[in-house]
This record gives sequence, structure tokens and C-alpha cells, in this order.
Amino acid sequence: MKLTKKDTDKLWGEEGPYSEARLIVETRILDDRVSRVFLVVEVSINPFTYEFIKKNRKLFSNDPLIQQLIDHSNYRGQSFGYVSCAFQREFIDEKIMEEAKSNLEYCKKTIIKMHKFVMSLIKKKSVN
Repeated sequence: MKLTKKDTDKLWGEEGPYSEARLIVETRILDDRVSRVFLVVEVSINPFTYEFIKKNRKLFSNDPLIQQLIDHSNYRGQSFGYVSCAFQREFIDEKIMEEAKSNLEYCKKTIIKMHKFVMSLIKKKSVN
């Protein structure tokens, strides 16, 4: 697949797709004290990858994580891409941290799978 300048910009990476998965500690402050702390796992998918995967959604019909990302991501512009909250719970004990880390790992694996698909088609079509 021959990429245009616009396509390349939408990939975010200089030579391939770039996306992000974050584990956020969100501290909520009410009046003069910390009221609660939450753990949030959030992903930002580059626009090209998200849109390309969405167009080829049927190929991933057996992958519930990709389906959820497609269904629950919101476009926040070129700079932020498609953003989705994969996990959010109040941080009341270490068990919650382990759940958050586990969700982060699932997100990373899912994004890598999406990137590999995009990269394989870019390479395959540019060789032909």
C-alpha cells in the first residue's frame, strides 16, 4: 500500500504506526483534602490504524478487545487520535492495581496486534 503524506501523518510514527496505552493514577480532591484515588487505563490509537482496522473489522470478528476498542473509542482530533478508557476503578487496595496492570497488558497486546496488521499490509502492498 502506497501511503500519502496525509496517511503518514495519521500514523503518528515516522516509519510506522505509533499509539499509546497509559496507566493513570487519578487523584480527586474535594475542598481541602483528597477524597478518592482512581486507577485508569486509557489508550490513544493513531487515526490511520483505527480507521484501517475499522474498515477491516470483519477480519477481527473473533477478537472482542479490538471490537470493544472500535465501538468505544472517541475521536479527539489528529493530536490525540481515537481515545478509549479500558479500565477505571477506585484504588482501594493492591488488588485493583493488579487488575489495572492486567488491563494495561491486554491493551498493549491489542494495539500491537492492530499495528502488526497495518504494517503487514503497508509492506506487502509497497513490495508489489
